[in-house]
Amino acid sequence: MGNIIISNAYDTNRGNRPLSSVTVRAAAGERTRGWLTAGGQTVPVALGRGGIRANKREGDGATPRGEFYPVRLWWRADRHPRPATFLPVRAIGPEDAWCEDPSDRHYNQPVRLKSKQGGDRLKRDDHLYDFIVEIDHNTRPRIAGRGSAIFLHLARPNFSPTSGCVSMTKGAMLRLLKRLGPETKIVIG
Repeated sequence: MGNIIISNAYDTNRGNRPLSSVTVRAAAGERTRGWLTAGGQTVPVALGRGGIRANKREGDGATPRGEFYPVRLWWRADRHPRPATFLPVRAIGPEDAWCEDPSDRHYNQPVRLKSKQGGDRLKRDDHLYDFIVEIDHNTRPRIAGRGSAIFLHLARPNFSPTSGCVSMTKGAMLRLLKRLGPETKIVIG
């Protein structure tokens, strides 16, 4: 069975509306740790090993500074029930990956890879990508070398730095997803 794309239907019994904005800021004196504020709540996050940078480059480990919008939620349906969200949702399959090669015409886009092909697989043995919020960093236009695969995803237990993403605990992610929609502005910086 292939990947299942599920509409952005939301459990209306919750009565919540999508957030208008979410902010991510570096913690004072710690460029790889920060705070995400949404709906009056603030949670700790891990940032890229290069801190937050306006001039993001492929491989620099920086989290890009700017205003972005969520595109969709990718999730491990084999590990977790479908979370409540206003976002379009797609189950992660074994062939799902992300193109991080600036010379490839599919740079910074989801791709499907055969089992023996290399690439940044979305289906991982660890739990970092159990929930991935794809954001529109470097998408319109896509510029080779300006950074790819920038997501909101789950943090490692020790909140070690990411390769440029914003990561958080599973509980924080599930609470955020309940209020995240395609029109929610994500302000990093």
